[in-house]
Amino acid sequence: MWLKLCFLLLYFLVLFALARFLEAVAWYETGVLAGQLVDPVTLSFQKLRSILECRGLAYSGLPEKKDVRGLLQRSGDLMEGELYSALNEEEDSESVSSTNFSGEMHFYELVEDTKDGIWLVQVIANDRAPLAGKVHWEKMVKKVSRFGIRTGTFNCSSDPTYCRKRGWVRSTLIMSVPQTSTSKGKVMLKEYSGRKIETEHIFKWITAHAASRIKTIHNSEHLRNEWNKNDQYRVKIYLFANLDQPPAFFSALSVKFTGRVEFIFVNVEKWDNKSYMEQIGVHRTPSYVLRTPEGVYKYGNNTGEFISLRAMDSFLRSVQPEVNDLFVLSFVLVNLMAWMDLFITQGATIKRFVVLISTLGTYNSLLIISWLPVLGFLQLPYLDSFYEYSLKLLRYSNTTTLASWVRADWMFYSSHPALFLSTYLGHGLLIDYFEKKRRRNNNSDEVNANNLEWLSSLWDWYTSYVFHPIASFHHVPIESDWDEDPDLFLERLAFPDLWLHPLIPTDYIKNLPTWHFQCMNDQSEEEISEESQESDSDSEGESRGRGKEKSMDELRTSHKCSEELCTLGQVCSCAKKCLNNSQETEERLYGTYNTEEAMEADWSAWPAHMLHCTECVVCLENFENGCLLMGLPCGHVFHQSCIIMWLVGGRHCCPVCRWASYKKKQPYVLNQPVSTEIPS
Repeated sequence: MWLKLCFLLLYFLVLFALARFLEAVAWYETGVLAGQLVDPVTLSFQKLRSILECRGLAYSGLPEKKDVRGLLQRSGDLMEGELYSALNEEEDSESVSSTNFSGEMHFYELVEDTKDGIWLVQVIANDRAPLAGKVHWEKMVKKVSRFGIRTGTFNCSSDPTYCRKRGWVRSTLIMSVPQTSTSKGKVMLKEYSGRKIETEHIFKWITAHAASRIKTIHNSEHLRNEWNKNDQYRVKIYLFANLDQPPAFFSALSVKFTGRVEFIFVNVEKWDNKSYMEQIGVHRTPSYVLRTPEGVYKYGNNTGEFISLRAMDSFLRSVQPEVNDLFVLSFVLVNLMAWMDLFITQGATIKRFVVLISTLGTYNSLLIISWLPVLGFLQLPYLDSFYEYSLKLLRYSNTTTLASWVRADWMFYSSHPALFLSTYLGHGLLIDYFEKKRRRNNNSDEVNANNLEWLSSLWDWYTSYVFHPIASFHHVPIESDWDEDPDLFLERLAFPDLWLHPLIPTDYIKNLPTWHFQCMNDQSEEEISEESQESDSDSEGESRGRGKEKSMDELRTSHKCSEELCTLGQVCSCAKKCLNNSQETEERLYGTYNTEEAMEADWSAWPAHMLHCTECVVCLENFENGCLLMGLPCGHVFHQSCIIMWLVGGRHCCPVCRWASYKKKQPYVLNQPVSTEIPS
């Protein structure tokens, strides 16, 4: 998880650097920056109209271009970034759709139960034509959708009873607006009573009702009282402008941030004395001023702070977020981290997607589970101070220049999703390349595995989990009194053995330690074999016969090491017995040569956790100089070929102590040395 978080932070740094690079390229080609002011005189009438529509200002009664330009200047400064965004929004508004209500419950759920938005609904009475024709309605939908106003059509033929109850006997337009200034308050429905059905007249009616919710100040004394008043609103935003009513985007935001931010419009059109405005730091109009308990912040002076709905909405969400905003942000970050698994995971393609789906489910489940106690804690009254301090910290951090850059980049990449996805894909492919290069040196089988091989191993694991679930989970050692594993004791009681054996994958075998057996003396293997041939042939044949007739169970009993005595750095007790009675052992089992004198092993070449032995209990042969050995997690050592044949045959345990060969084991550490005396 931490690795994915680091990769995600690296990706954000790449996005930040890419945005600065694109700004430099744009400045080099055009000589302007996104935050550079634009002179309205240089703009065409079409561009001026697009800016006014984006801000929500009516211009139908202004025939001259200079009047339109003056209205634009009175609403706020224009920047290159806002002009670019306005032209793009005009193109994107072509694909806006409207909702068709199926009945009373559908209408109530979307319109009357929505407390933080504005709805415009066209009601079509039975056997009547709609008030706004198809062309006018489509224009209206595109115009109001820029300000977050949702639209819909309710046909009374689908639910005539509800229309009669509401009194909708003729076709009309219905607008829903929150009635109070508190969050989750009541919603009031207003009916359009005008006779003109042109788009501009209907839009004026909508903006007039939305602006009526905003507190308006007409003189300096009223401003003084409002500025120094302490009420429930901790955050207030003031618009100082010479306008008849606030722009539509300002009114729409006041509905969206109901209960969080108070919107106040200061109409300075007829003011003679503006001394108090200068006292509070407002020296020019229009100005957008944010008043918080921490101080005053002038909106529009930093990067990306445009006079538009989208830019100011992003700014206010960062300054005064609600719980849902934080949840959505955490949801996006968690899923971006989870998708990193698609590139970090190596191997078959199906394996990548299976791991991705598993990670997505796990991360989202943990996210929801972790948010539940947070929501519960926020309801506690004694955590109000903690909540206020958290908001204070957010306001301090999100009014910095760095935060304005982050908001500007967020708006840029969200308006260009193809660029965002392509950079994420490129970042992921780079991670995949370096991860594959790193793992190829460690485990080439995992990197080169195909889909069929991985599905086969997955099926083996699944069947092992279904038929023998206990053996599938043994990846960590469990300390107990029954050979450190109670399941081994239960398996020994199962006689006759009628249990289904687990289908355990043999992938762990390649991870077992292997090394070559080396002797410390200089006597060669040829000299040892010549000396062994000079021994009594009859005794050799007789001892070999008895050695091969000995069964595997008797050999395990005679050479079985007590697990309490097999410790790191100590010689196995069975090997010590062989070393103390080397002559008798060689004559009885092999009759070849003296193990202690001729086969003095170089124990420094052995892994630290392996027990020191000189023979393989599987093939009943001593270790020869240069032979390849393999050790099990329990510490016992065998010929590599012998133990692999043992394990591949389905016996996934040690031939000596029966410890599971795929499970790690923590050895005991004893203070007293092990006695090498053979008990009488």
